[in-house]
Amino acid sequence: MLSPADTERRRGLVRMKVGATALLVLAAAVYVLARRAEESGAGEWAGYLRAAAEAGMVGGLADWFAVTALFRRPLGLPIPHTAIIPTRKDALGRNLSDFVGTNFLSEPVVRERLRQADVPRRLGRWLAGPGNAERVTAELARALRGAVDVLRDEDVRAVLEPVVLRRLAALPVGPTLGRLLGQVVADKAHHRLVDLLVTALDDWLTANREQVVDVVARQAPVWSPDFLDRRVATRVYAELTRVTGEIRAEPDHEFRQALDRLLARFADDLRHDPATVQRASGVLTALLEHAEVRRAFGDVISAGRRMLLEMVDDPDGELRTRLAAALADLGRKLDADEALRTRVDGWVADAAGYVVTHYRDELTRTIADTVERWDGVETARKVELAVGRDLQFIRINGTVVGALAGVVIHAAGGLLG
Repeated sequence: MLSPADTERRRGLVRMKVGATALLVLAAAVYVLARRAEESGAGEWAGYLRAAAEAGMVGGLADWFAVTALFRRPLGLPIPHTAIIPTRKDALGRNLSDFVGTNFLSEPVVRERLRQADVPRRLGRWLAGPGNAERVTAELARALRGAVDVLRDEDVRAVLEPVVLRRLAALPVGPTLGRLLGQVVADKAHHRLVDLLVTALDDWLTANREQVVDVVARQAPVWSPDFLDRRVATRVYAELTRVTGEIRAEPDHEFRQALDRLLARFADDLRHDPATVQRASGVLTALLEHAEVRRAFGDVISAGRRMLLEMVDDPDGELRTRLAAALADLGRKLDADEALRTRVDGWVADAAGYVVTHYRDELTRTIADTVERWDGVETARKVELAVGRDLQFIRINGTVVGALAGVVIHAAGGLLG
C-alpha cells in the first residue's frame, strides 16, 4: 500500500523511466538509420550521426545498468555487485548511521547550529506573544492531569509511603531537633509562645475563679472543715494568679529564665547525650509505625492529589494564572536581556552537547536498527521511490553525453586518419 505522497513519486518515477528509455530507443533508431545512410553512400554527416547514436546507446545502456543495479539485478541476471541495496541494506544502514553520527550529531556541529538558531531569543519572543504563554500553560496542565489521572491514590501511597517513612525514620532526629531547639532558644523565638500561653492561662484563671477554687477544695481530706478547704483553695488560687500575673508582666521573670535554661539543656542533650538521642529516635520510630500516622499520610496524599487536580483544571485559577504570567515574563526577559539569553544559550548548548556526546550511538543506532528490520526488496522500493526519479537523469545525461563524446571521438579519428 502506497501513501498519497508515494503514489505521486511513483508517477514521476514512471514518467522519467519512460523518457530515459525513449531517448535510448531514439538513439538506437538513429543509429540504424545513420548506418543505412552511411552504407548507401551518404555524405560525411552520416558517419558523425552514426558515431553519436552509437556512443549515446553505449552511454545510456551503461548508466541504465548502473542505476538498475542499485535496486535490482538487471534483466534478472545474477551479475556480481548488483542489487546493492537489497543485498547490502544492513551495511548501508550501519554506514548511514555512522555518517549521521559523525557529521550531524557531533558536539561542535550541534553547538554551532544552536548558536545560529538563537533559540532563547526566538523562544522569548514567542512566549511574549499574545496567548502563547496561556497555550503552553494549558498544554502543561493537560499533560500533568493525564499523569495524575494515571496514578491512583493507592499506587502513589504504595510507592511513597515506604520511601518517605523509611527516610524519616533514618533521620538523626535528635541532633537535628537539638540544633533547631538550640537556635530557637538562642534567638529567644520561643518567648512569644510563652507570652501567649501565660496570657491565655492568666485570662482563664481570671475568668474561672470559682471552678478553680472548687477543684482545689475537693482535693482536701474528708475530715477537713469546708470553710478551711475554701480558704486554702482561695489562697492557692490567689498564688496562681499572682505568679501568672508576674510572669506575664516581667520579661525577665525567674520562671522564664528557668525555662530558657531547661530548653537549652534539653537541646544540648539532644545533640550530645546518647541516651536522649536514642529516646528521641525511638519516639519518632514508634510515631511513624503507628497506624493512624500511616492513615494520615495516605489522607495527605489523597488531599494533595485532589487539590492539584482542582488547581490544574481551573483555567482562571491561581496556579495557571501565575504560571502563564511567569512564562510571559520570562519571554519578555529573554527577548530584552542579552546577558540572560547568553546564559540560557550556554545551558541549552551544554545540554545538547551532553546528549549527543553520551547518547549519540543510541540515537544513530535507530537508523541501523530500522533499516535491519526492513525487507530488502521493500527497502529498495522505498529508496527508489525517494530518489529514483532524479537517478533517471543519469540515464538521460549518459545518453546525451555519450552522443557528444561519440561525435568528438569520430571527429578526432577523422583528423588523425
